[in-house]
Amino acid sequence: MTTDWIEIGLLEDVPREGARLIRTPSGCIAVFRTAGDEVHALDDRCPHKGGPLSQGIVHGTSVTCPLHNWVFDLSTGMAQGADEGRVATYPVRVRDGVLQIAAGQLVTQG
Repeated sequence: MTTDWIEIGLLEDVPREGARLIRTPSGCIAVFRTAGDEVHALDDRCPHKGGPLSQGIVHGTSVTCPLHNWVFDLSTGMAQGADEGRVATYPVRVRDGVLQIAAGQLVTQG
């Protein structure tokens, strides 16, 4: 099965240990960049109270929600520690400095 990829920006547009927001027909997705230049894409909405994860603090391979400090693993979307819940994740990659997200996932999740 072939995956179609959509260009969503440049890696350099996302600060290290930061995020950028992309709007899709399925909702908003936060694209994160770690200090080691790994990229991850998650729903931008915390399942606890709907906080914007794109405005959270990226540390290691996690992001902390800016509203109530829930922590989510960027790879799995799973809440960490005593918190429970999950945020949808999306396949994302970097090709020649260009960020791409899997097109098919944008309509099947969210």
